Amino acid sequence: MTLFGHLDDGTEVHSVTLKAGNLRATFLSYGTILQSLELDGHPFPLVLGYNDLDHYLTDSPYFGATAGRYANRIRDGHLCILGKTYQLNQNFIGKHCLHGGMQSIGKKPWQLDDYTEDSVRFSIQLEDGEMGFPGNMGIQAKFQLLAPSTLDITYTATTDATTICNLAHHSYFNLSGEEDILQHQLQVNAEAFLPVNDELIPTGEIQSLDNHLFDFRQAKSIGSIPKDMVLDHNFCSQLTSRPKHIATLYSPASGVEMQCLTTEPGIQVYTGAKINTQSPGLMGKAMGAYAGIALEPQLWPDANHHPHFPNPVLLAGETYYQKTQYVFAKVD
Repeated sequence: MTLFGHLDDGTEVHSVTLKAGNLRATFLSYGTILQSLELDGHPFPLVLGYNDLDHYLTDSPYFGATAGRYANRIRDGHLCILGKTYQLNQNFIGKHCLHGGMQSIGKKPWQLDDYTEDSVRFSIQLEDGEMGFPGNMGIQAKFQLLAPSTLDITYTATTDATTICNLAHHSYFNLSGEEDILQHQLQVNAEAFLPVNDELIPTGEIQSLDNHLFDFRQAKSIGSIPKDMVLDHNFCSQLTSRPKHIATLYSPASGVEMQCLTTEPGIQVYTGAKINTQSPGLMGKAMGAYAGIALEPQLWPDANHHPHFPNPVLLAGETYYQKTQYVFAKVD
């Protein structure tokens, strides 16, 4: 464990580096950020990130963080549970709630509970009414490296009042070290996706991917999508008790492949079109549009407004559970 920096109020932020098999990962106690991920024999980090805490505080689109207590967008920051209406923090274009609000768990210090050579556990306590959400909530995050080259993520959460919960790991991946991921090949096991309006809020339709440019059932390059069609959408799968394969990312330039497995019923695919950081990233690299792709297993966005979406409600006494795995290999 190493001191990484201080928050404005003096709170210490620590880093923990894990090693197992061919992977090496560094996590921060701020936002549970995956600050760096390295694969033996590959000269570049596999994720976007910074070496300076200040850059995470001022110039980061959730690089490597845990998003929640409700990842993704909630229309108008409006939540109604058991007949009671709650106004959530409207931190997205001044209108909608994104990733749990302005002071979300991805932008807060966590308790570093324990760590070993290959795993680390964090926890955080949220108060009733924080960012407008009902219920005191305790969230636990465990990150473990499994030999030869798997990053295993387990999220759990409990509450003392009926609320909603949706957590997501928000790393941006770049498997080549190049300035963009447009030549990466993406495959997604989904037959449908959620169309959105011009404010990125789901319309409520579950649209078939047949004959659609977003159909990635067969692998194709990310650059095959016209740039005027920003890909920042939820792809629809099914909730499972054990992780199932949902996506594969591959870089022909490096020969590195990443498979994503998850228990979650959806995966948000964001190709990073709006990345526009001013600070140098790992190895001094600039990070602009399409510098990385976020593959975020989660529940569906704005699900509280759509009864036909998977249920996001968490009851007192229940435990929210998610397991997601990113499996890396050098295949060329």
